[in-house]
Amino acid sequence: MLCALVFLSTLVAYAPVLGGGFIWDDAGHVTRPDLQSPGGLWRIWTEVGATQQYYPLLHTAFWIEHRLWGDAPLGYHLLNVLLHATAACLLALTLRRLLAVGPIGGPAASTGPTDTARPTNGPGCRAYHGSKSAIPWIAALLFALHPVCVESVAWIAEQKNTLSAVFYFCAALAYLRFDEGRRARGYALATVLFAAALLTKTVTATLPAALLVVFWWRRGRLSWRRDVAPLLPWFMLSGGAGWLTAWVERTRIGAEGADFALGWVDRGLLAGRVVWFYLGKLVWPADLIFIYPRWTLNAADPWAWLFPLGVLAVLGTLCWRRRRLAGALAGSLYFVGTLFPALGFINVYPFIYSFVADHFQYLACVGILTLAAAGIATLAESLPPWPRRLLPGLLLLGLGALTFREAGVYHDVFTLYQTTIARNPGCWLAYNNLATELAIAGRPADAIPLLERALKLRPDFALAEANLGDDLRQLGHPREAIPHLERAVRLEPRFATAHNSLGAALMMTGRPAEGIAEFREALRVQPDYPIAHFNLGLALAKTGHPEAAVAEFAAAVRQDPGYAEAELNWAIGLTVTGRFPEAVTHFERALQLDPNSAAAHNTYGRALAESDRLPEAIAQFEAALRLAPDLADAHLNLALALRRVGRLQDAEAEYREAMRLRSGAGPNHN
Repeated sequence: MLCALVFLSTLVAYAPVLGGGFIWDDAGHVTRPDLQSPGGLWRIWTEVGATQQYYPLLHTAFWIEHRLWGDAPLGYHLLNVLLHATAACLLALTLRRLLAVGPIGGPAASTGPTDTARPTNGPGCRAYHGSKSAIPWIAALLFALHPVCVESVAWIAEQKNTLSAVFYFCAALAYLRFDEGRRARGYALATVLFAAALLTKTVTATLPAALLVVFWWRRGRLSWRRDVAPLLPWFMLSGGAGWLTAWVERTRIGAEGADFALGWVDRGLLAGRVVWFYLGKLVWPADLIFIYPRWTLNAADPWAWLFPLGVLAVLGTLCWRRRRLAGALAGSLYFVGTLFPALGFINVYPFIYSFVADHFQYLACVGILTLAAAGIATLAESLPPWPRRLLPGLLLLGLGALTFREAGVYHDVFTLYQTTIARNPGCWLAYNNLATELAIAGRPADAIPLLERALKLRPDFALAEANLGDDLRQLGHPREAIPHLERAVRLEPRFATAHNSLGAALMMTGRPAEGIAEFREALRVQPDYPIAHFNLGLALAKTGHPEAAVAEFAAAVRQDPGYAEAELNWAIGLTVTGRFPEAVTHFERALQLDPNSAAAHNTYGRALAESDRLPEAIAQFEAALRLAPDLADAHLNLALALRRVGRLQDAEAEYREAMRLRSGAGPNHN
């Protein structure tokens, strides 16, 4: 019943998310077309760089999900909410197992040797009862309903958090069971679950250290043979996974350069401030922002030193009073230790725009929320029956309401970025991202002022320069676009998208040789770039190289099997080079991918007519006109085909309609 309560509360609190769509880099996590086959699943596991980050178990989950519900966001959102609720219930079960042995907040159970048996006397051995029985479920509900978790649950890309948390708590439960029985099978199961967590998100690498904190709290000391030695393989797995993730962040994602040039003093100052920031958001979850402002670090500022010194002072005091405050020390060590990968000592790409993000403390917040649950349960125990029930209920109701409101921010990209800009007006990235979404929605003119604002805030922002140039190109101003695109590739020479857009702008201004060179450079930087292959194919066809163009269209389709326009142009290229029988398959495939393309039906019909397959050609022209009745070229092509089969009266009617549309008496969509 308590699990059902957690699930129901979580579903209600996150109801606004269920009707939401994809945001920001969700498209980089939902399985791409080139990875949707069984071969793509093999690449997910064997090819570093096939996915945005090397988290193969996470992307296997996304691969399965895409098989189940494709690109429909509801399935991903619902699963993320259910995974979060599952993690909350697993947290409760973990705490219940721990509290059956020792109390949170009480003194250590024992200070003697513990190599062979659990302690049999002292406070740590009391079976939990009264307020202690409520702690696990209060903690679970706090975790399920706290607004700082919204970013992890509402953002599909952060399924890496919710899924890894499930494996994390399962591994913890399995290891605690092993610790009590010392069976090899239990250790193997726990290790497999821990490896699964690492393959989903590397922040779970902190679990072995967290278990040592738990064992210290349980027994009052750590034994090398009983506590430390069995976890050494886990520490080795953690180190390997951490190294690989750091390497991918640096070499594949771009977590290097001037934005990451921080000295160790600066990183220490940053770490202290990060700890207090996250603690503050847990205690008072107001003004949550998708992208927080990036702080300026100044070692010459005396106030900057107060943050790390404050952390050291609190931990030092708790260590000094550890016999009375063992639970508080354990919870604090868990919080800071689990945050360690996000404290600034390791470069991660988001540091370019902010040193903090709510999803960074998804697992870490459990330490503080568990201490809060212990405090709430203890306080409630001292109250009369009705206030005892009312106090936790009101707190959880308030948190749930805040979560419900915050979840609404993630309903769609426009709401998300507009809210981010309202709360953080200096967020250059949010201006750029909102502009990108406006351009995708067919509003490039509305995007341009936002990109200009982003460049005013960050003049060396290559992505905004590229987007501004591309929007100007789409609006028919290629000459104005070229300087912005050229500056983008100067700022970031390996910017494949900018090279591709620059090539398109150069083609529009009658500079085909330079345009082809830019398309080739885009493909040199990023060989698996289907749009660049497609554009290079068009450029080659335009400059009289149809055979080479066919090869580029074929490459585009191989990399993106759902690329209908590339399939169509592949078919056209084959037709032009005298290989119409080969082209038929690609015409049919293009129409299968985009059956509502009047242009594709018309083009296929013309190729059929040239091959004397007139009845099929007529059917294609008629299909084109059903989709676009005012397509003058299709009327003319149909007239010519009808005349060739002897239907002169029908041909004359189609010819007259084509002439009427071309003379301006009606709209022409040719």
